[in-house]
Amino acid sequence: MNESTIRKSVEASTVRKPQIRGAKGVRCAAWFAVLMFATLPALAFDQSPCPGIHVKILNIRNSTGTIACALFESQTGFPKKFLRVATNIMIIKIRKTQASCNFEDISPGKYAIAVVHDENMNGELDTNWLGIPTEGYGFSNNAKALLGAPSFSAASFLYDGQNIGMTMRLNY
Repeated sequence: MNESTIRKSVEASTVRKPQIRGAKGVRCAAWFAVLMFATLPALAFDQSPCPGIHVKILNIRNSTGTIACALFESQTGFPKKFLRVATNIMIIKIRKTQASCNFEDISPGKYAIAVVHDENMNGELDTNWLGIPTEGYGFSNNAKALLGAPSFSAASFLYDGQNIGMTMRLNY
């Protein structure tokens, strides 16, 4: 090999090395971007949900049927006529004995929530011949049903338009 061929070979190799390093740098930057974007969903789920009333329902006996969550803004029809009178109604499919209702875009005010585990999906709280419920039910403030449903005032709470989370247990 002559000296000019060796010089060209050395120049070519010195030119290639920065290109290879540049390609490695681009690959590293691309991996960094992929990893950063991969963590975005986790960061998004850590943020609080949209402002509203978020209800987690516990003590669901089984995954049969649906959960009906009814939001009332007055005592009219509370809680028995939830399908006709409630401000908002959510019918939720139960997954692994868990359910949650999210009422969003709700104006500040006084509200009460009634929850029914409608196991046979007939749209009402079934009772036995004595009038005792045979399906699960629950109320906001964990208001108790003694010889009938609790009053609106016993189950009511103030909502200020911000995020509010509550947990309700069903009674069977």
